[in-house]
Amino acid sequence: MKYKNILFDFDGTLADTRQGIIRTVQGTLQQMGLPPADPVAVSATIGLPLTECFRLATPTPEERTEEAAAIYRNIFPSLALEHITIFPHVLETLRQLVQLGVVMAIVSSRHHISLDPLVQQLGVERYIPLSRVYGEDEGLKPKPAPDLALKVLHELSLAPEETLVVGDTVYDLQMGAAAGCHTCGVTYGNQTRTQLLTAKPTHLVDSFEKISALIS
Repeated sequence: MKYKNILFDFDGTLADTRQGIIRTVQGTLQQMGLPPADPVAVSATIGLPLTECFRLATPTPEERTEEAAAIYRNIFPSLALEHITIFPHVLETLRQLVQLGVVMAIVSSRHHISLDPLVQQLGVERYIPLSRVYGEDEGLKPKPAPDLALKVLHELSLAPEETLVVGDTVYDLQMGAAAGCHTCGVTYGNQTRTQLLTAKPTHLVDSFEKISALIS
């Protein structure tokens, strides 16, 4: 196999979380007495830590970004879960990759408190166990820093040259490249093909099922 291991981003790569995230951001701002955010701006920051999302894409004052992140996490289950779906062909492709013996993990900017239930709810846990799900609360520098990918490589004893990092944002691709891995951008997520090309990915695919073809 060309790649023996794959590290997947979650939001915008495995699951379509955009509407759920936007609804929760707007609900957070409403609770804080702040004006609503531009949905396009919010979408552009998906993949970054929550505090960065509020700082860059909303009218939240710098000194209130931690407060905003805390409110967001509290209201996310009630506002977002029913609006989150798995992308087409994800589960079938993950099953094929398991059958091929590929080692898979998730590397996300999402905290485990929301990430783990979503991995279970959407059926991803059948193919990627929670023990291989890594979130922002690992206490490491967030994407695009390579720290999260490096932690997975170390803990699972994976060779970076045999590992593919798959994501929908330049932050995912930059993280993977900085960790010495190959990278694959997916164009159906939160950033455009043009944006992804700026990170010089090894591959680009427009459908999740095409990842299988990169393995052999």
